[in-house]
Amino acid sequence: MSKNSELVKQYEELESKYNRLFGEKNELEYELNELKASAEHIKAQDGEIRRLHESVRRMKHDMKNHLMVIASYCNSEAYDEAKAYISTILDKMNSTYSYVETGNSLLNHILNDKLNTARQMGISVKAEIETLFFKHMDSLDFSALLTNLLDNAIEACKKEKNPELSVSIVKRRDYETMLVKNRITESVLSGNPKLFSSKPEKENHGIGVSQIRSITEKYGGMCDFYEEDGFFCACAFIPS
Repeated sequence: MSKNSELVKQYEELESKYNRLFGEKNELEYELNELKASAEHIKAQDGEIRRLHESVRRMKHDMKNHLMVIASYCNSEAYDEAKAYISTILDKMNSTYSYVETGNSLLNHILNDKLNTARQMGISVKAEIETLFFKHMDSLDFSALLTNLLDNAIEACKKEKNPELSVSIVKRRDYETMLVKNRITESVLSGNPKLFSSKPEKENHGIGVSQIRSITEKYGGMCDFYEEDGFFCACAFIPS
């Protein structure tokens, strides 16, 4: 074998080794980033649970005083005042932070963060959540998909007098689904059927729609946007 052929062979072997090591390096970096993201979500989740415990502790402490006030009103036959006081307490309890536990730490973090934000804005929130893991999705895509769905709905709720948000994350046949609905007084699709985002201040549902479509297609899934019973509905289907 000539010297030139030997050098070519050595070069090819080194190049092959380099490509293999480079690929392993990229895989390790990806796994490291996944672990970092998971650690951040667990840390945030711990903080959310602590805030919930503190909220419950304060509520228990205040309840005795509330009952004494209500008893005082009743003893004085001031029933209207008692009713008004009870109504105030119930409103406060309904707006109190409540923790959603799904068994999926990343899902917990996103839901609790976004739903708490919605409640603080005075949005009525309903949720139906099953324990799903979306195992075929990497965490960045999962986070981007669910965050976009929730952010769009929350943003659209800002212009409603009686805002209402509904979140359903359930298994449907062979798909793990994310369905986010927000109440509307006027049709969104009649004026913007393609959900363009050229006027984001007026067409809030257009924000992030292209990303939602791109992510669902990446995993062989589908997304659908429709209106039903006074709600704008955005649904993502991911094969399980």
